[in-house]
Amino acid sequence: QVQLVESGGGLVQAGASLNLSCAASGGTFSSYAFAWFRQAPGQEREFVAAFTWSGGNRYYGDSVKGRFFITRDNFKNTVYLQMNNLKPEDTAVYYCAADILGSVRIGLLRSDYDYWGQGTQVTVSS
Repeated sequence: QVQLVESGGGLVQAGASLNLSCAASGGTFSSYAFAWFRQAPGQEREFVAAFTWSGGNRYYGDSVKGRFFITRDNFKNTVYLQMNNLKPEDTAVYYCAADILGSVRIGLLRSDYDYWGQGTQVTVSS
């Protein structure tokens, strides 16, 4: 069973950086796509970033382009979300997700993903 465990959230001031981690286990991930979503209180879960484990294509939500970067460590089976120049509107619970059909698509919708982590809270103060 695939498991995803996020870490690295916290409370920071506007303009700071954070690097979230998502440790993946229980699968062979070469054909998967991985993504980060976020959900603020009272709002829908929002797409943040995604890429395929085997390829170089990366996609970002409009609100984070140029500030957030999704990367991976093959040896550690870990996906990262480097977040720079954080803003108060970035405050949310951040979720890691995996899609077993990553060899044929990079999903941008919540419904595209099969596995989810428990989330990690990011709070940005002004």
